Amino acid sequence: MRAPEKLTLTEKDQLTFLKGVHPSLETAYDLVQAFLKMMHEQQGEKLDAWLDEIRKSHIAELIRFGKGIERDKAPVQAALTQSYSNGVVEGHVCRLKLIKRQGYGRAAFPLLRKRVLASI
Repeated sequence: MRAPEKLTLTEKDQLTFLKGVHPSLETAYDLVQAFLKMMHEQQGEKLDAWLDEIRKSHIAELIRFGKGIERDKAPVQAALTQSYSNGVVEGHVCRLKLIKRQGYGRAAFPLLRKRVLASI
């Protein structure tokens, strides 16, 4: 999953060996690297071309992954093109769930509310 330039010499040798074992491994590696590049560089306009390449690869696992992306294409396209992130919101949700789990079975909503407000 790491970028090729970040691999150690041993990892590069292993990757070269694995690519030589079966041609589909090289195709799969190239397609995964292309998807990672799309994500890191926010190149959502290349998503359709990448999905076409997935279909042409005839690799069942990648085709299944591509079908999942196609089902939720609008959100994936937005994630690949826009700089917005919901990371902060997800962090708050995780914190709230932790507080809720800690009091599970012992407290009703009023105590949960006090604990949440006290942690702010």
